[in-house]
Amino acid sequence: MTRVPFGIRGTGSFVPEGVLTNDDLSKIVDTSDEWIVKRTGIRQRHVVREGETTSMLCIEAAKRALVDADMDASEIDLIVLATVTPDQHVPATSCIIQHELGLTNVPAFDMQAGCTGFVYGTSVAAQYLWTGTYKNVLVIGAESLSRIADYTDRGSSILFGDGAGAVIYSSSAPRCGEVRSCSIEADGGGYDVMHQRAGGAKIPLTHELLDDYADKLVIHGRQVYQFAVRKFVELVQREQETNSDLELGGIVPHQMNQRIIEAARDRMDLPEESIFVNIDRMGNTSAASVPLALDEARRTGWFDGADGKLVVLCSFGAGLTWGSVGMKW
Repeated sequence: MTRVPFGIRGTGSFVPEGVLTNDDLSKIVDTSDEWIVKRTGIRQRHVVREGETTSMLCIEAAKRALVDADMDASEIDLIVLATVTPDQHVPATSCIIQHELGLTNVPAFDMQAGCTGFVYGTSVAAQYLWTGTYKNVLVIGAESLSRIADYTDRGSSILFGDGAGAVIYSSSAPRCGEVRSCSIEADGGGYDVMHQRAGGAKIPLTHELLDDYADKLVIHGRQVYQFAVRKFVELVQREQETNSDLELGGIVPHQMNQRIIEAARDRMDLPEESIFVNIDRMGNTSAASVPLALDEARRTGWFDGADGKLVVLCSFGAGLTWGSVGMKW
């Protein structure tokens, strides 16, 4: 079957006004700005305030993507939301987004692949677009990770930020970033490297478990670091091999940790300017990370000079999951 070409028609992002700096965190947990920056590269992160929800972040990001695409919401054929922090388990938060955008009869669903969620969502969208089933798909990555961060654990609480990024992929009027390849994988053998101890059907939350922070994220940092560096390199090299006719024009990775990004860049012997980084201001926003970075990179002109070259989106996270997208910019 001949694939229908598609690419990016519009992008948008939104972060809450609330900001949590490293100095703020030092008043909550035993840490310091110097300690955090040295280990992660993070200086601040945005966090939701009381009354703010993941769906609110998504709706604002989606509206901005629609404006950027010069589209009416009625032109959207499908909504895919990647998140580990939905407003609630039932119904899907994507259905709330669909309703708030004024849509009816448009399919919408949530998916959970940890920090790799947006890349997984893009891969799913690609199947509908390449086959011609849909023409315009809205993919959103969004998180309110501050709601499940353990602020008694300095090793993990320093990482997380909140926000949402949205991309409209279109086969009818793409403007940039023709998607040429997607790769997604998982290894459930590492499911406990990043996890919540309770909160699902297996171990429902109780007052005792809540008091024990069982609903908060647990992360085994050393294992995550080694896994992420290895997969970062593998994913980029795979996309280069798949798209060997294109020169590498830039990489927009999951913003997990500055040290991970630097270690992967060193292994690939790439210049600093070849990888977009905003973790210093955003922290680790999980599924929101890649689309937030992608939107900022577009708005700031970071892709100037990348026309006709390969742009790689790559991510890795809980599950364990990992994946990449290869685009001709």
